[in-house]
Amino acid sequence: MINFSKGLMAASTKPLILTILKKGDSYGYQLIQEVKQLSGGTMEWSDGMLYPVLSRMKKEGLITSRWQLSENGRQRKYYAITEQGKAALVKEQEQWLSVHKMLIKAWGPGYAT
Repeated sequence: MINFSKGLMAASTKPLILTILKKGDSYGYQLIQEVKQLSGGTMEWSDGMLYPVLSRMKKEGLITSRWQLSENGRQRKYYAITEQGKAALVKEQEQWLSVHKMLIKAWGPGYAT
């Protein structure tokens, strides 16, 4: 299993959340499971890491939240991306792709992808 650095984990959280929410509304546990699945089980988020990030993103206007009754009768807090969040996601995508391209160039043609 890959042991992601705290810095990389923190830097990737915002674009991952925005990307997942662009596909549709989600709640905390579902976000955690989606990241685990996307990473093939190599990246695992905790509640203690996720909820402060969601709170900060909500304050920044990137996402909204609402309480909704689930099928099993429990209240769940669902998160949705805002128009401002969609614009931020485009910028995040550009930055991450730029860094990726630079690393591939720096590592050279012998780098196995």
